[in-house]
Amino acid sequence: MTKRELIDTGTDKRYVRRNEKGQFKESDDVGRSLAADRRQPAKTKAKPGDGDRGDRNVKH
Repeated sequence: MTKRELIDTGTDKRYVRRNEKGQFKESDDVGRSLAADRRQPAKTKAKPGDGDRGDRNVKH
């Protein structure tokens, strides 16, 4: 699985994953809830770049 990359379109920001051909596979909107989500203590850990696959205990 590839890491997520942040894309800023100018009107919104999105985290996307690409497939082997470089095409978008997943797309998640970055909303205000992301900041609130980081303030919560993590129950499980995920590797860097995989923040959508579980809680993170690392603040950016």
